[in-house]
Amino acid sequence: MNRLLIAAMVCAASFAPLTPTARADITADEVRQAIEQGVAYLKQQQHTDGRWSDWPGKDGGVTALCTLALLNAGVPPEDPTIQRALGWLRARRLKDTYTVSLQTMVFCLAEPEKDRLRIEQNVRFLEVAQVTTEAFRGTWGYSSGSSRGDNSNAQFALLALHEAERVGIEVNPRTWRLAEAHWENTQNEDGSWGYTPGDRGYGSMTAAGIGSLVIVSDKIHDADATVEGERILCCGRRGRDDSVLERAIDWMGRNFAVTQNPGKNVWRYYYLYAMERAGRLTARRFFHNPHTGDAYDWYREGAAALLRDRGALRDFWRGRAPAENDPQIATSFALLFLSQGRRPILMAKLKHSADGDWNRHRSDVNNLTRYVEESWRRDLTWQTIDLGGASVDDLLEAPVLYLCGSLSPLPDGEEARTQMAQKLRDYLDRGGFLVAEGYCGTGFDEGFRRLMERVFPEPEYRLRLLDPGHPIWFAEEKVRVPRRLEGIEFGCRTSVIFAPRDPAEAPRPSLSCLWELSRPGRGTKYPGSVQRQIDDALALGVNILAYATNRELQFKDPARPEPTDARPGDAIARGRVTVAKLQHPGGCNAAPRALVNLMDTAAEKLGLRAGAEQVMLRMTDNAMFDHHMVFMHGRHTFRLTDGERQQLRTYLERGGMMLADSICGNRAFIESFRREMALIFPDKPLERIPPSDPMLSTAYGGFDLRRVTRRDPQARDGDGPLEAVLRKVPPELEGIRFGDRWGVVFSPHDISCALEMDGLLECRGYVRDDAARIGLNVILYSLQQ
Repeated sequence: MNRLLIAAMVCAASFAPLTPTARADITADEVRQAIEQGVAYLKQQQHTDGRWSDWPGKDGGVTALCTLALLNAGVPPEDPTIQRALGWLRARRLKDTYTVSLQTMVFCLAEPEKDRLRIEQNVRFLEVAQVTTEAFRGTWGYSSGSSRGDNSNAQFALLALHEAERVGIEVNPRTWRLAEAHWENTQNEDGSWGYTPGDRGYGSMTAAGIGSLVIVSDKIHDADATVEGERILCCGRRGRDDSVLERAIDWMGRNFAVTQNPGKNVWRYYYLYAMERAGRLTARRFFHNPHTGDAYDWYREGAAALLRDRGALRDFWRGRAPAENDPQIATSFALLFLSQGRRPILMAKLKHSADGDWNRHRSDVNNLTRYVEESWRRDLTWQTIDLGGASVDDLLEAPVLYLCGSLSPLPDGEEARTQMAQKLRDYLDRGGFLVAEGYCGTGFDEGFRRLMERVFPEPEYRLRLLDPGHPIWFAEEKVRVPRRLEGIEFGCRTSVIFAPRDPAEAPRPSLSCLWELSRPGRGTKYPGSVQRQIDDALALGVNILAYATNRELQFKDPARPEPTDARPGDAIARGRVTVAKLQHPGGCNAAPRALVNLMDTAAEKLGLRAGAEQVMLRMTDNAMFDHHMVFMHGRHTFRLTDGERQQLRTYLERGGMMLADSICGNRAFIESFRREMALIFPDKPLERIPPSDPMLSTAYGGFDLRRVTRRDPQARDGDGPLEAVLRKVPPELEGIRFGDRWGVVFSPHDISCALEMDGLLECRGYVRDDAARIGLNVILYSLQQ
């Protein structure tokens, strides 16, 4: 069986409470621009025959490295630069471990079917070149026949063999076993590795060891589930000593650095490339120092350091000798770090217990992610997150969270349970999606239901059986034999999916178990009944992820910096008016069509080029500054985080404007909104906007709103019908001034439900026409400030 041994997941230090270092002062756009400029630089350096200037005696090495960097940075294989490089590389028979490995990786990534024969030839070369003499057994030297190997050549050979197996070229199992034995037997006492066995350890080689161990474990170790005939046995959890990997990860946390290669004064860019791989392959966002509790966000800090290195007027990187003083080499390693480290996160697996119950099938999410990568033809990644130690912003790094186990996920203690429930509610309120499943026991199901009652105390949000017509069953692939699924409708969609255990008299394997089995080892073929269950589990998994994400996954944001001055973003067309809706924990999308309908009306009545699609933004998203105005509504109590408050304050002080309303005049939302505004602007209280204010007149091209029609529900008389009275009244709007302009406009009476579905008797607020006029006047006012 194949399985990706994410043994780092069992490392207790991996999930210490997060104490992150200072946020990197960069933005996603800056990283994207740096990648684009690095790509342009490498393209400019290419010779007309397709090569780059190589080191003497290393024919093809720099050319293959530059090509690999360009491919990972998003340059397509059909690009003329890549085609010229491929032509040059295909004409060379390389005989050095580094160059053969890099050439193999390029062929696997670019046009693997076209170069299948060459990939297979290179695999056989590397198998033969592996050192078998006792002291260096399992390593690779610089060339075939070497009696001495080293950890640097070894990691490149393993990377090439790994990519070859991903495109269907099988590697001799003995090669993997020898490599694993080498890394396990030569680790230093402190958890590190050096260049050769016995050498003092340093960062690049320790990161190489972590990545190499994960790769070889994936190839040769059994899964945590097995098949005997037509019986599927789940939750087997194969016994294995993961201490080697744990010690290496601890070493990385204790010695974390991005401005140097820890323990070595050279090869810093090479180290960053290896560190990216160690972090990504172990599905972690942080390296933790087990002694201090500090958590280091390796991608954000590394990206910030690389952008500082480059400087404002350079489109390349240059390091120190040896090798990295060649900007082609340094730039290639920098691009590999920046591009591979920002792969979109598909989902995160939640650690909710210290005993490993949450991780009985260690390769389930990894295998599903690999399946989705192939289906969507995108490079993706996944993460593990400690639910207890993570913040809401940490959870929001992943569009989908997966919670599983055999025991109740509820922690001990009332306070801990309340915190868990609030954290999940805040995540779901901000557009997150939760998938939960119990396996190999009965405690999880009961505990999860109790957890959901805490997350959603409102009676309207309850787990209900999903209808056969739900998109979950066919969003991407058809599920031939559906299983029982329950969901919670929250906002504009099902936001929670729960797969309870089957009845004891007719049990089926869990999705987790089937995902774990989905990558059998070479030569393994399952019986048809087993394979059909696995196929349905994968289909359901990809359907859930397609439904939850709409296949619109964002590259990992390298920073959450303080906002910069607002400037148009790539997604906003010139001359087009767009208003973003803010995500928040107060029912942020309870009337999902309200803003869309308002913008449609703006296009029809005012002739504006208004964006009709809905743009949902987290309050910490810098994309807020791409919009001159934001919209916010809700219908229950909420509380913002300090980061959300700071971002909103900065946005409004820098000229942005916000229109907000309480759906159906909900008192809890009104009180929460007023409280939050007082916390954000203690020196600027909400005040009544007088009906005579120019914003409510025709002064900006809008409507005379001195009197509007408001629906006021009346208390029921016994068993009589619910009634409402329509009143002609001045508009009741509150606002916050910034100098001579209104920056916040808040209606404690409903605007949103009127825009969505006018005529709800129980809804206290303005009728549809006047709700639209209020919104249009505010839009016109905002455009002229």
